[in-house]
Amino acid sequence: MTVKAFRISAMMIALLIFTVQISVAGQTLEQVKKDGFISVGVSEGLAGFAMPDKKGMWRGLDVDTARAISSAVFGSPDKIEFKPLTATARFTALQSGEVDVLCRNVTTTASRDTALGLNFAHPNFYDGQAFMVPKNLGIKSTLELDGASICVLPGSTTELNLADYFKKNKITYKPVVIRNQAAVQEAFYGGRCDCITSDSSQLAGMRVVAPNPENYMILPEIISKEPLAPTVRHGDDQWFDIVNWSVIALINAEELGITSKNVDEMLKSDNPQIKRFLNVPEGVAKALGLERNFAYNIIKHVGNYGEIFERNVGVNTSLNLKRGKNALWTDGGLMYGPPIR
Repeated sequence: MTVKAFRISAMMIALLIFTVQISVAGQTLEQVKKDGFISVGVSEGLAGFAMPDKKGMWRGLDVDTARAISSAVFGSPDKIEFKPLTATARFTALQSGEVDVLCRNVTTTASRDTALGLNFAHPNFYDGQAFMVPKNLGIKSTLELDGASICVLPGSTTELNLADYFKKNKITYKPVVIRNQAAVQEAFYGGRCDCITSDSSQLAGMRVVAPNPENYMILPEIISKEPLAPTVRHGDDQWFDIVNWSVIALINAEELGITSKNVDEMLKSDNPQIKRFLNVPEGVAKALGLERNFAYNIIKHVGNYGEIFERNVGVNTSLNLKRGKNALWTDGGLMYGPPIR
């Protein structure tokens, strides 16, 4: 092949890729509008993050994240179909189109972003892997778990983190791998394993539903970084942008002092940042395929990030979690939202 022919061939390939990308862009938004709802993959039932209440209504931080996306797209928080998914089934469900987005304590990793073809929005919760044990074992540190049997879910980052941590510290363990969350909790509380490991927030949610929560303790060591984020498929940048900026809107609203209670009053503000937030520039809204008041709708119906954190997992809930890394950057945390402009 001549250099000229090679260049022409390369240009044709680039044009083909560009054409395919253009044809894919916007398909998810078009489909969810046609369906009249967003199909959201959630955990099988995790207190504080995604669990049906006594009336069958889904509640939790991940649920409210999904409701924010629905508010952005439809102007209503309730245009959602929730689909509980196991850790092993969640990615297949997203890749196949069974769900439009995962709001399901998914850790952002390089292999998932590349090999699995996933796109991760801004994290809605920063976490880390920990260990929970019965208090009567008398264990105060993970380094005392040498030889322990440890319950763990497959298809998650916890398995690799667990193996790495024990190998690094030259201690042994016996993995008890159980395929779904309900079964792994039952095994742990039934005494089948000495310890259970998962994200610390997930362990807090598991402890809440334990037969005797006061009998269990989460050990102090955090052995990994787990930035949890809503997740979409590769190939539709517009849909990724919608999910991503819906999360960012929650964070920016808290920083700007905009809440579900004062959002209408804030419409009268002379602050240019607040005015742009509640009525985003026309070019931004058009590119997203949303109305200019999409951020207003999110905060009106769901609240800002601080509100959803406190009502679902905060210090006044059964999980009793402090903001910590999930505080705003102005308060020493990691929650930092790029400007919507």
